Amino acid sequence: MARARILVIDDEPAMLENCDRLLSSEGFECSTLADPSRFRQVAAAFEPDVVVTDLRMPGTDGMTILAAAIADDPTRPVIVMTAFATVASAVAAVREGAFDYITKPFTADQLIVAVERAARFRGLSVENRSLRQQVARTMSGEGILGSSPILTRLLEQVVKVAPTDANVLITGESGTGKELVARLIHTRSLRSERPFVPVDCAAMPEGLLESELFGHQRGAFTGAVQQREGLLSQANGGTVFLDEIAELSTALQSKFLRVLEQRQMRRLGNSRLIDLDIRVVTATNRDLEAAVANGSFRKDLYYRLNVVHFHLPPLRAREGDIPLLMNAFLREFATAAQRRPPEVTPEAWAILERNTWPGNVRELRNTAQRLVVLDTDNRVTAEDLGGVLQGGVVQPHEETAPASVAYARAQEQALRGFRASYVTRLLELHGGNVSRAAATAGVSRRTLHRWIAELNADAPKAQP
Repeated sequence: MARARILVIDDEPAMLENCDRLLSSEGFECSTLADPSRFRQVAAAFEPDVVVTDLRMPGTDGMTILAAAIADDPTRPVIVMTAFATVASAVAAVREGAFDYITKPFTADQLIVAVERAARFRGLSVENRSLRQQVARTMSGEGILGSSPILTRLLEQVVKVAPTDANVLITGESGTGKELVARLIHTRSLRSERPFVPVDCAAMPEGLLESELFGHQRGAFTGAVQQREGLLSQANGGTVFLDEIAELSTALQSKFLRVLEQRQMRRLGNSRLIDLDIRVVTATNRDLEAAVANGSFRKDLYYRLNVVHFHLPPLRAREGDIPLLMNAFLREFATAAQRRPPEVTPEAWAILERNTWPGNVRELRNTAQRLVVLDTDNRVTAEDLGGVLQGGVVQPHEETAPASVAYARAQEQALRGFRASYVTRLLELHGGNVSRAAATAGVSRRTLHRWIAELNADAPKAQP
């Protein structure tokens, strides 16, 4: 690890000499400065990790040094030195952003302890800044855009977990980017040079899904005219991503649990075991704990999959990300159409940020595409949004969930009410066509059918 660089500023040569000797003997790289007016010039060349400055100096005083140091690099700690009689000035300096202060005359231990604390703080600050930059690069490279604190914290955790081999469960509403996060986990893992194999468990009937996952021998069933390797086998050495894992049938859950436990599988129609070395990442927009409780999902499989759990925030919870994403999507589609991105008016921005975005980032991206396709004057106005937002422009409304029940129950009731309204409008928009409605909502047909069934179950029953 590189030695921390310490810049000491004082107008007394003897003080500079003593500090240099003490700090150098402790392994720090020390530089001294007797002319405080040259601080910025020297700091730019030396790039100190910690600045130690006297408060009372002729000409440029310590408070000026403090202000300049913070302005140039807010993460660089500044320690102020002051005579005992002017401790109040040191306290004022701490209020202005100084990391610490020591009073003259001080012992060698007092100086070294203060500098060591400041150097550790600087190291952590640099490490955190590097991690944030790494996350930002990863987000951009993987198509995950956003700078909201809730998303940044989540992706910092994703980057930390990715190099491990732990199974990961990703939950979140449809359109929040679960597959993008799964791909990010793979590309930041030690398996990145091996295959990433996505599987949509909701897109295929049970019989076909089993054949797709495990493969089959020629003649294993009617229509099996040749051997098929299977997606799990294709992912060997890499990562398999099972999207909508809650849609697996009970029988397939049992077979997949055996794969996780034994790290082996059999192709349909073949008794030979095939060794598997795969990392498993799964995703769902359903509550798996509730599915375990009602018996539709195996508890033992749930615990196998849920070693690490990431819950992706909905777009409406990502403060400040809607303008960032919308501008990026408008540029993307305008560039593809060889046009300039349309300018969004303040009124339109207010509507976009107020919208609940039930389809999350996927819905926002589709909206941006429609805005570019329909644009005639290189502007996006409130009137333009009325024709492209699902269900029209969203107006502020009060939640109808009762305050007399537990929060979780009230949240569930509010969500069911919103879903009922949304599904009704969605089906009306597409004339009852479930396939087109599911495509617009960004969910599978099976998920939409389940919502419709829930809606029908909640409908008042006719009295005999």
